[in-house]
Amino acid sequence: MTTETVRLDEFYADLARADLAPLWNITEHLLTPQPRPRAVPWLWRGDVLRPLAERAIELVPVERGGERRVLSLANPGLGGRPYAAGTLWGALQALGPHESAPAHRHTPGAIRFVLDGRGVFTTVDGDACDMRPGDLVLTPGWAWHDHTNTGNGPMFWFDGLDLPMIEALDGVFFEEYPALQQPQQEPHNRSETTHASRGSRTVPGRSERLDPSPSPLLVYRREDTDADLTRLAGESGAAHVSVEFVNPRSGASVLPTLACHMHRVSGDGTATRQSGNQIFVVYQGAGHSVIAGERFDWAPGDMFVVPSWLPVSHHAAGADLFSIDDSPVLRAIGIFRREAVA
Repeated sequence: MTTETVRLDEFYADLARADLAPLWNITEHLLTPQPRPRAVPWLWRGDVLRPLAERAIELVPVERGGERRVLSLANPGLGGRPYAAGTLWGALQALGPHESAPAHRHTPGAIRFVLDGRGVFTTVDGDACDMRPGDLVLTPGWAWHDHTNTGNGPMFWFDGLDLPMIEALDGVFFEEYPALQQPQQEPHNRSETTHASRGSRTVPGRSERLDPSPSPLLVYRREDTDADLTRLAGESGAAHVSVEFVNPRSGASVLPTLACHMHRVSGDGTATRQSGNQIFVVYQGAGHSVIAGERFDWAPGDMFVVPSWLPVSHHAAGADLFSIDDSPVLRAIGIFRREAVA
């Protein structure tokens, strides 16, 4: 071993003892030619999720401390972390008959997309929002919220949160409400009465606007979304049409960190890729998606993830897919990219 090698080894040892890392040895791991997400494409089957959620209703109480009966999507590429992707939380939440989930608030923003059930409302800062299948309900960051089931059957919905992103920013705060539930104010759906007719609820494709404030409209109804998709498909004749749920006041995404879309697939879609992560939830219809060359067959209730910059195409004779993604954040800091893939 030469004197030069010995000196260099000693130098690296001294750097390690000083808690320093030499950039020239790690550049290729930090500044990659394109995103290298640790999350992998993955699909969680509804016919597996639903029975497990029903068992959870029987076995696991909803109470202070546990707070929620939620089955989190844990991507196999993330080393056991309960996240669907590096920036997104996805989950199936279940609420049994005549149950209430305790009120709390947290800085991560959340959305609820209803899959099945009736008789449940989510109260957001005092506004009780009735939930029905196909509806989208918002619980913006730091808004008090709780869930109440007044019906005789269970309800199941998809939870989407920006929790991994807020955790990475060291910005997670959580607080319990002084009581188990917020006061139940009447009438229900005040935000809907006030804002649903003031400006657009959805826009074709993708919104380009930005707004640091969440949408004042807290519930988006399935019947309105279905009508928008039907009209758009009829006007365009395209095999794949999408609408984004938007803030009626500004036309921006519903939350400053999360965009929510509904997609209607009636043929073979074109492959696209975008920076940032996406989670898809199959609302109705069956088909398949090809993610980075791998085929995933899906049916109602299935959930799947498309990690950053992986190409994806959707194929079905007639299906509706709900999705969330983190594009508002990437657009706000000027690094969002999206393109068709040959």
